[in-house]
Amino acid sequence: MESRDDLSLAYTPGVARPCLEIQKNINKSYELTRRSNLVAVITDGTAVLGLGDIGPEAGMPVMEGKCALFKAFGDVDAIPLCVKSKDVDEIVRTISLISGSFGGINLEDISAPRCFEIEKKLKECCDIPIFHDDQHGTAVVVLAAMINAAKVTGRKLDEMTIVINGAGAAGQAIAKLLLTANVGDLILCDKNGIISDTEIEPDSRRAMARITNKTNKIGLLADALKGADAFIGVSAANLVSEEMVRSMAKDPIIFAMANPSPEIMPEKAKNAGAKVVGTGRSDYPNQINNVLVFPGIFRGALDVRAADINDQMKLAAAYAIAELVTEDKLSPEFIIPSALDSSVVKAVAPAVAKAARDSGAARI
Repeated sequence: MESRDDLSLAYTPGVARPCLEIQKNINKSYELTRRSNLVAVITDGTAVLGLGDIGPEAGMPVMEGKCALFKAFGDVDAIPLCVKSKDVDEIVRTISLISGSFGGINLEDISAPRCFEIEKKLKECCDIPIFHDDQHGTAVVVLAAMINAAKVTGRKLDEMTIVINGAGAAGQAIAKLLLTANVGDLILCDKNGIISDTEIEPDSRRAMARITNKTNKIGLLADALKGADAFIGVSAANLVSEEMVRSMAKDPIIFAMANPSPEIMPEKAKNAGAKVVGTGRSDYPNQINNVLVFPGIFRGALDVRAADINDQMKLAAAYAIAELVTEDKLSPEFIIPSALDSSVVKAVAPAVAKAARDSGAARI
C-alpha cells in the first residue's frame, strides 16, 4: 500500500469489480479471492491431543500449529477457529454459515461420538470438503504403514486379521478404511473388550459390530490378539504385554500409537517377537503421523476444487505414501516416509487430485 492507486485497487473503488463478478457467479469466488487455497482448522476443544476437554481457547495453540504445518508442507493457507459450544447443531450451523469463505474445512480435536454427527451433518449442508483429521488422516497414514508392513512380513492385506484397540473416532475410521482396502478381518476392542454383535449403544458402535469380527470372538483384548497378524493401538499406555504379543501369529505387526506412552514400548514388542513396530513418537523408527496426510490430501482436493474427500481419494493418498518407500529401502525399521520428507506432498496431492477426477468429486 504505497500509493493511492494501490489503495484504490485493494479497496474502494477497485474492489467493487470482483464483488460484482462474484455476485453474478459465486464460483468466481475461487478465482477472485484467496478462497481456493484457504482452509479453516476448527475445534470445540473437547479432545485436544491427549489433554481431553480443555476448552476452545486452550485448544488454540494446537490449531495454530496445524495451520503452520498446512503452510509449511502443502502451501495451504489455513486459519485456526475455536468454537465455544458443545452443541452439535450449533457447531454445524456456525461452520455452515462461514463455509463460503473457505475451500475446505479441517475438523480437529472434537470428541466422539459428537465428531461423527458433526462431520455427517456438515457433509450434507456444505459443498466443500469436510475432513475430520483425527479420523481420516489417522486412517490414511495407518493404511499406508500397514501396506508396507504387510510386504515386510510376507502377508497379503486380504488374508490378515488385525486387532484395533480404541473404538473412538480414530479407531472406527481406521477400521472402515482398512475394510475398504479389503483387509481380511478386523476385531475392534475398547476398554471393556471385544466389540461384538451384542452391541446396543451408541449407533456408531452398533454399526461397527456389523462389519467387524467375522468369527464372533468374545472376551478381552488379550483374547482378540491370539493368532492375530497385527495390532493397532489408538488407546492408552501399557495395555499390551509381551505375553500378548507372543500369542499373536508369527512375526506380528505392532502399531502402538498412544501418545506420549504407547500401548507397549517398541523394545518390549521386539523382544516378544514383533517383526515390525510403529508408534506415534518421533524418537523411534516408523513414526505414524498425520502430517504425512493432511497437507497433501487438501492440496490435491483444493487443486481440483473437490466437493468432498471421499474413500477413493483417501485410498489414493495411502498408496501414494506407501509407494514412496521403494523396495530397496523397505525394511522392518523403515515402512513409512519421514514426517519431514518434502516429497510426500508432491506424491500425495496429484494422486488425490486424480482420484477426485476419476470419482467425480472434482469440479475443475
